[in-house]
Order: sequence, then C-alpha cells, then structure tokens
Amino acid sequence: GIAMPPIIALGNDEQKRKYIPEIISGEKIAVLAVTEPGGGSDVANIQTRAVRKGERYIINGSKTFITSGTRADLFTTAVRTGGPGAGGISLFVIEKDTPGFSVSGKIEKMGWHASDTAELAFMDCEVPAENLLGEENRGFPGIMGNFQKERLYLAVEAHTVAEMALEASIRYAKERIAFGKPLTGFQVTRHKIAHMATLVEAAKRFNYSVAAQIGRGEDAYRQVCMAKNFSTDACDRVVYDAVQIHGGYGYCREYLVERLYRDSRLFSIGGGTYEIMNEVISKRLEL
Repeated sequence: GIAMPPIIALGNDEQKRKYIPEIISGEKIAVLAVTEPGGGSDVANIQTRAVRKGERYIINGSKTFITSGTRADLFTTAVRTGGPGAGGISLFVIEKDTPGFSVSGKIEKMGWHASDTAELAFMDCEVPAENLLGEENRGFPGIMGNFQKERLYLAVEAHTVAEMALEASIRYAKERIAFGKPLTGFQVTRHKIAHMATLVEAAKRFNYSVAAQIGRGEDAYRQVCMAKNFSTDACDRVVYDAVQIHGGYGYCREYLVERLYRDSRLFSIGGGTYEIMNEVISKRLEL
C-alpha cells in the first residue's frame, strides 16, 4: 500500500520493527492521510497542525478522502510542525485508538464502492514524539516520493480497467445479434474495438516502460506523470466506447461496463489531478 513506503524511507529501526511486520502480515491495515478538506492537490498548504508538548505532540485539524479510513489501524499522517510551505511538514504514525482522534463513517462515492473512504478529525490528539517519522519538518519529500509510486499504480489500474472493458466489449459484440448478424459484423463496431485495443496496448506498454525505468534507478518523475495522464485518458475513452457498444445494457448495473465507467472517473483525480500532472510535466520541460 501507500502508507508503508514513508515508514520504510523515514522510519528508524525501532519504528520499522514495530509497524512493518504487522502491516505485511495483514494483522493491521495502514493508510496514508494527507488530503484535507480545503487543500486537495495543494499538499504544501497542509493546515493540520502538531505542537510539541514534552514527549508528545498535540494535533488539531482534519483529513478527507482517506482510503480504507474506516477499517485502518494505523495512519501515516502529514501535519504541519513548522512554518508555511513544504518545509514545515512532518509525518507521524497515528494509531486508531489515540485519544483525540476520530474517524467518520463512509463517504458515499460515485464508484469504487468496495473501497471505503473516510474523514478524520484530530481534536487535541496526543501522539507520542516517538511516532514522528524522520526529522521534524522533513516529511514533504517522503510524501512526494510516495506520490510517484501511487501515480504509477493508478496508471496501471487505469490500463487494467480499460482492458477489462475491452474484453467485455469483444465478448458482447460477438454474441449480440442486430439486423441479422453479430455487432462484429459491422465495420463501425470492428473499428471502434480496434481503436480501443490500440489505446489499451499503448497505455500498457507506456506504464511497463516507466516501471522498468524506475527499476533501473533512473529519474522517471516526468514520465510517471505522463503515463498517468495518458493511461487515464485512454481508460476514459475505452470505457465510454464499451458502454456505447453495449447500448442500453451498458447503462444497467448488472453489466460490468457500467461499474467500470463509474470507477474509471477517479483515475484522473486521485494521486494528483490531470491538471496537476500537466503542470508537473510543464515544469520538467522547463516551460
């Protein structure tokens, strides 16, 4: 998941021994808590604040859109310990039973119904100083490095959802009879599916290429953002066409493509919006 990499990157030996085995074993669920109600993509403007008081930090603020928040045991949480901007952010591991910490019920969403999403509240929440990951005010690089992995995960999820929609469309088009022949008997359907298949293959190859680049230890910051945007674009087009091929049935809950259409909408929002990705790409191109 995306909550453990900051512990691996910034945590000390004692923290790693304490948290990593129980996360890997599945004994405990860990989630990342960064996004705030008034912040969204503006990660450097986090307002949830932690003030040191002896051997504890007192935290006040809130988080939103926290995936698996209602089920989690551990929360890798970004808070402000210093001044404004990226240089004042720290990361803590906060346990669910910590005094002053509470989790709301599920946020109702368009899609991804199998994944709960919650809001978190910190009201004079007392967290032991030993739960600080790394040094105070040095948490931002850990967040951003983690975001790159999350963005690539989302890109791969996008091409996978697109591939599922493509396969469902091929099956349906071969079976559905209209005007005396299968939908695949019409050139317009064949060409639509051919374009869908091309988009899926291109997105898949792009994502694998970027993953290989990262595996070689190369800087792929720009390419990750490109892959995410390309894959989400491809997925949006493929699931749209998949619903269109299914006609009225594509609008019905009993058909897979209806769910894929709803689920796919998140890919260009989560992990950094489509617009933020383009801004990052622009900066890397020195525009």
